[in-house]
Amino acid sequence: MTDQTAPNADIKAMSFEQALEALERIVDDLERGDVPLDQSIRIYERGEALKAHCDQLLKAAEDKVEKIRLSRDGKPMGTEPLDGE
Repeated sequence: MTDQTAPNADIKAMSFEQALEALERIVDDLERGDVPLDQSIRIYERGEALKAHCDQLLKAAEDKVEKIRLSRDGKPMGTEPLDGE
């Protein structure tokens, strides 16, 4: 079982930009259509792991985004979550 998880173990340490770049390379490889089937399956699975990692990083970033609340006269009076939820 370790052999199947080892190829994707590095993904958790990637920044969003690194993961997105790796995912774009996978998409390019798959779109070219010259990758053998067994390799296509492996890189597709890696692409799924990269996508999940990007989604997780985006969600964490969204959770940090806040909007500034303004008083009726336009002065800042604090912050609140962007979605207000």
